[in-house]
Amino acid sequence: MAQNSIKIALIGNPNTGKTSLFNQLTGLNQKVGNYPGVTVDKKQGISKLSASHQATIIDLPGTYSINPTSLDESIVLKTLLNKDIEASPDVILVVADIENLKRNLLLFSQIKDLEIPTVLAINMVDQMSKKGISIDLSLLAKELNTEVVLISARKNEGIQEVKEALIRCHIAAKASPLCGINSKIDPDYFESLKQISSNYSLYELWLMVTQNNFPDTITSEEKEKLIAFQKDISKLKKYQHKETIYRYQEINKILKKTYLVDKSKATDLRSKLDKVFTHKIFGYLIFVVLLLLIFQSIFDWASIPMDFIDATFAQLADTVKNTLSPGVFTDLLAEGIIPGIGGVIIFIPQIAILFLFIAVLEETGYMSRVVFLMDKIMRRFGMNGKSVIPLISGTACAIPAIMATRTIGSWKERLITILVTPFTTCSARLPVYAILIALVIPDKKIIGFLNLQGLVLLLLYALGFASAVIAAYLLHKTLNIKSKSFFVVEMPDYKLPSLKNVFFEVVEKTKAFVLGAGKIILALSIVLWFLASNGGNDFKNAEKQVTENTVNQNLNEEELGQKIASAKLENSYIGILGKTIEPVIRPLGYDWKIGIALITSFAAREVFVGTLATIYSVAADDDDTSTIKQRMASEINPRTGGKMFTLPVGMSLLIFYAFAMQCMATLAIVKKETRSWKWPLIQLFSMGLLAYVASFITFQILS
Repeated sequence: MAQNSIKIALIGNPNTGKTSLFNQLTGLNQKVGNYPGVTVDKKQGISKLSASHQATIIDLPGTYSINPTSLDESIVLKTLLNKDIEASPDVILVVADIENLKRNLLLFSQIKDLEIPTVLAINMVDQMSKKGISIDLSLLAKELNTEVVLISARKNEGIQEVKEALIRCHIAAKASPLCGINSKIDPDYFESLKQISSNYSLYELWLMVTQNNFPDTITSEEKEKLIAFQKDISKLKKYQHKETIYRYQEINKILKKTYLVDKSKATDLRSKLDKVFTHKIFGYLIFVVLLLLIFQSIFDWASIPMDFIDATFAQLADTVKNTLSPGVFTDLLAEGIIPGIGGVIIFIPQIAILFLFIAVLEETGYMSRVVFLMDKIMRRFGMNGKSVIPLISGTACAIPAIMATRTIGSWKERLITILVTPFTTCSARLPVYAILIALVIPDKKIIGFLNLQGLVLLLLYALGFASAVIAAYLLHKTLNIKSKSFFVVEMPDYKLPSLKNVFFEVVEKTKAFVLGAGKIILALSIVLWFLASNGGNDFKNAEKQVTENTVNQNLNEEELGQKIASAKLENSYIGILGKTIEPVIRPLGYDWKIGIALITSFAAREVFVGTLATIYSVAADDDDTSTIKQRMASEINPRTGGKMFTLPVGMSLLIFYAFAMQCMATLAIVKKETRSWKWPLIQLFSMGLLAYVASFITFQILS
């Protein structure tokens, strides 16, 4: 290597403009390789600092600290601890962001304590005036005891000054620690540690002990002595905690003298928008309006592709049934597998549209403001600001809503959000609510303009939200899960969304649902088909018996087919199951026919209406839903001789579906997200018990 060649390690927090600075310094003189033994890319380039000096610059992975928590950060630490003449850096160039200087200086202080010559480049200074920031540069350099340069890597400002500072730093070859942790934590302890080796700084030895990361150049004797310091783990954790506190104390002292932020003078777009989007009144109003827009779009946009998917798979099932030879395999395809696949695919439009909006809001930077805004409210109930999106998303569909909990860092808070989200009234409940409300609630006005049926529907939605909030509070108080509950959210700059990022986000989330939950949904659909399509001798002889019993009724082919379908369902395994559970559901006001509908609606809540249509010998695809209502309204309770669907029975069913976990797709996605059957089963039985008790009370009070 040439006499005046300098080895420089480029290091900084993610998103500080480190890559932009690397590109400005090296231009096209770059190459990409791998660090020895790992697959992480190593970017290296040559920079001409002056006529007599050139530098080899290694762009290290972005890191928040040299206490590694990831592979990238461990590579940074290994590079900095390496004392090999050929590999160890002569100078470290630390890149910081003007707006997040306090956080960035934590990493800088650690680097300084390694006693390696260091230059600090503060990036994005072109935004200083817009953000109301001012810096006393000479005083900051004095306090940090290092070369400090203000740059704008994107606009190529200050690059020459960085080159000159690197040369001066290399020539001086001086380095001193910034914080000196030994005297502030335990002087005797660190003095003993310092005596182990004179080849390393005190902080380098401390990092070897705490991170169990020993360079190849250390002797076996030195290593054994360092390992002895690792025995008292509690002391190590205690001292690490003290170190972080002390570093921030020192940083705060320095910034108090040298760094000033006056928000009143800020003129940038971000500051102006933040004043609106995080406003204590307007912030919430804007969020509500956006939600209304999002969910209106979900319902409107998704309905067309969902109807198309539904019709396509129904047509495909009919084609298979009419084309292939009659038999078990044909029935399995037409009535089990194809509807099961359709039951997975039909959710894709809702999932894709919802995550499209979420991805756009995240890309623009708005989502961070929403999370910040809602955190204070949600935290009271055992959740955090990030929980608001899944809860409200659940009004469209619980499946994408539960997938949206992945942004919640705390496991306990995420789990609580997953468990309570199904309480919110999803679109699948609407067909059930619509027909039951129309059946038992009078269509009349109250207070002159309020429709009673519409008011009941609104109260059911309110009941769902209230139940979710109460359940979250109870889980927060009862769940004994050790999880760090913290709320950290960065406020990124507002920007136009990247179409590429949005596209890949939507595809990734949709693919995860189809490949993950889809397999379980398909399997359960086939099981339900088998139970509804098979039975004992009465099932096998149903067609013969119905034909004989209706010979004098002059039924047309369609009516006869409906009677046969009804008889087969009654005598199928699932029909037998409905009659078996009748004693259990009778206190709720239900008979075995409703019991069958409860069982089949486990596939999806909206199946309840179609099942009753079949049971009551009405075609499930009948466009005239009033026919179903009329048949249900005329249904006679054999035990009482009166109408089956009275106000007590109807309200009991409405309350049952408001609370019950009647959706196998949701259970499947809960299992996938929690990686265990424990939580979906707890969810199923606890919500089922709540639904049963609430329905029982409702029926008994109204009877």
